[in-house]
Amino acid sequence: MAKKVERKVTWATVGGLAAGAAVTLLNATVGDAELMGSLPSVLQYAITLVAPPLITFLSGYAAPHTPRTAEATG
Repeated sequence: MAKKVERKVTWATVGGLAAGAAVTLLNATVGDAELMGSLPSVLQYAITLVAPPLITFLSGYAAPHTPRTAEATG
């Protein structure tokens, strides 16, 4: 049975996507667009856009859930 994706992992992934979009936009518009050397620009944009949310999702999904204690729940 597949594990359910927790809401915190989903939101962290969205945050990672926003960060990736910002880096991609900056790489495309500011200064030198050759962030990753000889790779074609389209491939650079794809990598900088996809890598942060993918890494965030996989890390969050693989991390064990930390149960809340009675003190933390109020």
